[in-house]
Amino acid sequence: MTNNTPQHNGGDAQASSAYNVIAVSFDPDTNAYAALTALKELDAQQRLSLQSAAVVVRGADGQIDIKDQVGNDEFAGTAGGGLLGVLVGILGGPLGVLLGGSYGLMVGSLVDLGEAEQSESVLSQISASVKPGHTALLAEVNEQSPEVVDTAVAELGGTVLRRPVAEVEAEIAAAEEAQREAKRMARAELRQSRRDKRHADAHAKVEEMKAKLHHDHSAAAPTA
Repeated sequence: MTNNTPQHNGGDAQASSAYNVIAVSFDPDTNAYAALTALKELDAQQRLSLQSAAVVVRGADGQIDIKDQVGNDEFAGTAGGGLLGVLVGILGGPLGVLLGGSYGLMVGSLVDLGEAEQSESVLSQISASVKPGHTALLAEVNEQSPEVVDTAVAELGGTVLRRPVAEVEAEIAAAEEAQREAKRMARAELRQSRRDKRHADAHAKVEEMKAKLHHDHSAAAPTA
């Protein structure tokens, strides 16, 4: 079902794959709702097949709020949800913040992906298109031609980012594995920290006992 040929992104001259995830940012933001209606109409006209879509807003904290949606997707980011639901869950989580959500609110030591890596990452491109405080449209579509969606959203001031479903799924799987590995490393560091603390506490206790024993021995020694 999935075609992995290079993608048409906005006005460039790349070939199109039929089965894509699209992220559309708007000026003004409110046009995201009109674009969702337009996608439903195009689906009814059989000019594309709309699998699922959602109007989303990213808060200042990086979290993503679903404002409107269509399709049978579950937008909870759980294993039981559809592709778009899982994508929204990732983009609204810590990884989404790291990839392009709300950089100013990042805490702790996070890996700096670097400009080159970000430009090559599908998830970082999609995440960056959902800007904090702005409304965007995310959709999973089967397209006959990219011009159908591009023309419809251009009339509403929208800019389309289009990526193949296969690439999005591959990065989601890699992201899930990376997050599991990060959690494993965090647990290992926590266990090591606890062991170090117990060792330090035990050492301090022994030193205290040694000092007390020396004091008691000195007090009991006969004076000349």
